[in-house]
Amino acid sequence: MKMDIDEFKISIIIPLYNEERTIIQLLEKIKYVLKNNYEIVIVDDGSTDNSKNLLRAYKSSEKLKILYHKKNLGKGAAIKTAKKIISGTIVIIQDADLEYDPNDYLKLIEPIILKKNKVVYGSRVLRNGRYDNKNFTSLFRIFGNHILTLTSNFFNKQKLTDAHTCYKVFDKNLFDQIILEEDDFSFCPEITTKISKLGVEIIEVPISYNGRHYKDGKKIKFIDAIYALITILKYKYFR
Repeated sequence: MKMDIDEFKISIIIPLYNEERTIIQLLEKIKYVLKNNYEIVIVDDGSTDNSKNLLRAYKSSEKLKILYHKKNLGKGAAIKTAKKIISGTIVIIQDADLEYDPNDYLKLIEPIILKKNKVVYGSRVLRNGRYDNKNFTSLFRIFGNHILTLTSNFFNKQKLTDAHTCYKVFDKNLFDQIILEEDDFSFCPEITTKISKLGVEIIEVPISYNGRHYKDGKKIKFIDAIYALITILKYKYFR
């Protein structure tokens, strides 16, 4: 089956918090990759740097929608806000930094366009069918990501290599079925667990990844790993 991307409208959700160094470059990359039938919904989650001013000065179009939170509520909260207004047939979650490359979009959406599956995750550690973690910034992060993925797989009976990747891509009809509740980084384990409970398989494709350090603006911390475990248990057994 031939993949005709123009028959599908792509909705890119971008939670944004203090990413003045990367947000405009990211928008330009997305425009270059998709060109036609797409929309970008940015939710500025209470940024205190120059992100808001840069977005307001950016040459806007009908393809770009910008929403604002008065205070920082978290990644999950931003996704929930964007979810209310997206209109595409395929949904991509995109971080506002440049750790993840929009040049991977086409291979991420291909399984959905070809009706092979309704959910695709971009794996940072899958290379030629093998585990490869060279793009992470520390051994601690490699270990933490691996343990969290194994834990998620155990409870959700999945075989993922990278459960907590940013690149999560959904058929819009399936995405609409999932009621999101978490406001912070727990969005990731929440939605993975809820997909498992729906009995929907997640396909993984390898992606490029350019991990950054905390001094460069990385926000996720060790405590978020604890919250992730709690979130998996909550939605697996108590909701």
